[in-house]
Amino acid sequence: MAKRLHMDCYAVGDTADVAKTVSEYDIYAFAGIVGDFYAVHLNEEFAKTTRFEKRIAQGCLSVGFLSTVMGYMAAKAPNPGAVSHRYDITFQAPVYIGDTVTARLELRQKDEERNTCIFTATVTNQDGTVVASGDTYLKVL
Repeated sequence: MAKRLHMDCYAVGDTADVAKTVSEYDIYAFAGIVGDFYAVHLNEEFAKTTRFEKRIAQGCLSVGFLSTVMGYMAAKAPNPGAVSHRYDITFQAPVYIGDTVTARLELRQKDEERNTCIFTATVTNQDGTVVASGDTYLKVL
């Protein structure tokens, strides 16, 4: 595959982030969109019986915040642009209602042959605890 001209829009070390305070509404709305109605997210009494002791946000909500940042990165490339290609994320700690999480990407590697940017992805809470981390991949079109 030939190197895409727009690979030059990205440089190793580029970063972007987004921060959001997670509300009860966010958890209910996400449940309604994706169908994840598991009780640990929506039922306070059930959540009290778990190791979390209170309701937690769906893990993929954190991935959604990373997706937002991937959108920022994709927007750097002029038409035809770039798209998210892959997410390899591990959940490390819970996100509770009222937590403020920051999703951050840092471009770690460019694969010019595959027109792919590989980012180190982290989501941290207001205390600096990593709640999710891994790699995301952006395909430059």
